[in-house]
Amino acid sequence: MNQLIPQVESLIFAAIQPISLEDIRHCLSTVFERKFEDEQLLAAIADLKTRYIDDLYAFELIEISGGYQFLTKGAYHETVGTYLRQTTNRKLSKSALETLAIVAYKQPVTKSEMEQIRGVGCDYALQKLLEKELVEIKGRSEAPGRPLLYATSERFTNYFGINSLADLPKLKDFKQPDSEVGERAP
Repeated sequence: MNQLIPQVESLIFAAIQPISLEDIRHCLSTVFERKFEDEQLLAAIADLKTRYIDDLYAFELIEISGGYQFLTKGAYHETVGTYLRQTTNRKLSKSALETLAIVAYKQPVTKSEMEQIRGVGCDYALQKLLEKELVEIKGRSEAPGRPLLYATSERFTNYFGINSLADLPKLKDFKQPDSEVGERAP
């Protein structure tokens, strides 16, 4: 079978975690309705390992955790690591979410206005939102001291899966709880 190498390559590439020789054999046997010997599969894997050693490729085929997986070559770890840190959708802290909500609904807004609404400083939360590119600087206010104005970025809509800021829930959409403990503030 002259297409064995690309078939094995596609399985290793598509696998989320290292794929074992047994899993490769089982999948290919099911698809092609024939038995594959270890020697055939190991020869295909050896061919792939040799191919990806070439400096033309930024990744290599590694035997790891009882299976096979494509991994980035060491020379590219810093670049890939930086990219992943920039694009990873880590959960936002409660303070970052509160700050982001203020920016989304009041934009463009200054840091002092955000702090006045929240009642606490928001330097750290704002810094994290800027790093995640959910908030961006839109200019300067005409107020004394010409403070920076912050607004949501295009990435904000992607992060929350909305088409535009018009899709944000309106204040009237937030329902008050049916029962609460304590008295409402005047």
